Amino acid sequence: MVSFTHLIPEKTALLVIDVQRALFTRPNPVHDASKLIQTINNLVERAGLFGVKVIYIQHANDTILPEGSVGWQFHPDLKPNPTNVTIQKIKGNAFLDTKLQSTLEVWGTQNLLITGLVSHQCVKATSLGGIELGYKVFLIKGGHSNFRKDAVDVIDQVQNELEEAGVSPVFPEELDFD
Repeated sequence: MVSFTHLIPEKTALLVIDVQRALFTRPNPVHDASKLIQTINNLVERAGLFGVKVIYIQHANDTILPEGSVGWQFHPDLKPNPTNVTIQKIKGNAFLDTKLQSTLEVWGTQNLLITGLVSHQCVKATSLGGIELGYKVFLIKGGHSNFRKDAVDVIDQVQNELEEAGVSPVFPEELDFD
């Protein structure tokens, strides 16, 4: 029997972290890339239907994600809409030196749904950052990934570590927006 996680849409934000072109062109492919994109797009669509705010987070660095480059752009199969917000960052934790926290405060956000890349870096850092700031953080199972050879083990390890830190791993179909 599936148990549902009930969330108030007006108090919830969906974060789509670093789903950018260059991360899909690494020597090791993103694990379950098409499923990841589909899961994120489905969540974005559901978020729009229920009034959940969506924030796309975009990383920049001097190596594979130089700001403004083709690789820095979001994956072409993502389906953002004009009401979504985009926040650029240069650190793993999307709360550091960005307008993420102030945006969430203005909205009265209490719950964060976390998706994106890569599980063991920016997804993990932002999830922990959210916990430190007092948010209820939900890591979407099947909604985050990485491009390591041991990707499945990394995903499982990160989910376990984050759960121990207070993050709630949930499948998308377990989310119920009141």
